[in-house]
Amino acid sequence: MKYSFVSALALAASVNAHSIMQRIMVDGVDQGSLTGIRAPPTNNPVQDVTSNDLVCGASASTSSKVITIPAGASVAGAWAHGLGGPQGAGDSDNPIAASHKGPTQVYLAKVDDATTASATGLKWFKIASDAVTSAGVWGVDDMIKNTDSAGFGWQKFTMPSCVAPGQYLMRVELLALHSASSEGQAQFYQSCAQIKVTGSGSYSPASSAQIAFPGGYSATDAVELPNWTQIMMP
Repeated sequence: MKYSFVSALALAASVNAHSIMQRIMVDGVDQGSLTGIRAPPTNNPVQDVTSNDLVCGASASTSSKVITIPAGASVAGAWAHGLGGPQGAGDSDNPIAASHKGPTQVYLAKVDDATTASATGLKWFKIASDAVTSAGVWGVDDMIKNTDSAGFGWQKFTMPSCVAPGQYLMRVELLALHSASSEGQAQFYQSCAQIKVTGSGSYSPASSAQIAFPGGYSATDAVELPNWTQIMMP
C-alpha cells in the first residue's frame, strides 16, 4: 500500500510521546527484555533518512542471544514509552501517544551470524505491514489496542512459512506521520531482533523485493513508502 509522505494529519502531539521496541514474543512466549534485541537507549525517533541510525536505531545495544522463530509462527514486538515499560504511573503516552498515527512494518535481512553481523550494508525484504484501513485505523492504533497489563503494546505479525531457514536481523519499525506535513519530520522508530528461522521454506527474494537502510527512503519522495514487494505465503 502507498500513502502520502506529506500527510494531512494535523494532530497535536507531545514531543516526548515516543517509544522503543524492546521485546519479542514467539507463539505466545515472551523472550524477555532486550533478549536478542538491538535497541536504542532512548525513545527518540530517527528523522534523517540518510542516517545509519535508520537501521536499528541510534546507538543500538547489542545482545549475545539469538531468538529462534519457526516459519509460520505468530510473532510480536513489544513497544513502550521507555525501556522497561511506562514512564511512571498513569503514563498517558504509553506505549506511544495515540496522536502518533502511522504504519508498522517488519523487514528481514539474511546474515551469517546475527550476533555479530553489521546492520549496515544489508538488503532487506518486507514480511509484514499494518498500514491503514478504510475506516482510518492505523497499525499504530492496532499496536496500542494490544497493550498488556505491564504496559507493553504488541505489534503482531506472522513469520511467513516460506522464509528460508537461517539467521536474520529482523527490523521492527513504527512510522509516526503526525508531523509529516513538513519535509523531514516523519518519525521513524525501529529496533532489530537477532533471529534464527527454522523450517523448510526456500524463499529467496528478488532484488526488486529488497531495500537498503539507509537508502530506501527519501525525505523528498512523493510517498514515504514505495510499494515494495511483500513476500506472500504459499
